[in-house]
Amino acid sequence: MKKILVMEDEPNVRALLDLYLRYQGYEVILADNGWKGLHLYHQELPDVIFLNLKMPGVDGLTVLKYIRSFDVNQPVIIYTGDTNPETEREVRAMGITEFILKNSPLSFLTDVLQRLFKTPASGTAPGLLLRRPAA
Repeated sequence: MKKILVMEDEPNVRALLDLYLRYQGYEVILADNGWKGLHLYHQELPDVIFLNLKMPGVDGLTVLKYIRSFDVNQPVIIYTGDTNPETEREVRAMGITEFILKNSPLSFLTDVLQRLFKTPASGTAPGLLLRRPAA
């Protein structure tokens, strides 16, 4: 079973990713901040990392720089609400696997993971969208 580390500070988004990815047949490890995520990265050795860029404390860009200094081949999927094209160019230059906006259909996550692992996922839930809670 492939292991996915999700670094996401928003509880609702983190819970939805956890539920969706487990339904797809993946083992999911959750971190609600960058420090915890880095600790779990070393402890759990995930197959792929879902990384939010905007987190309090240690932000996702800092986490990505650290991961790249340790392992340039670690698959990292940026999963963010940050639509700044300059930020996207910067992280793509660091060799990320994919840049996904949070309002993308969840089925897109499945497609990315299937391409990455070159295997079909165990379940499907087409039509679900991940949206931010209303403020």
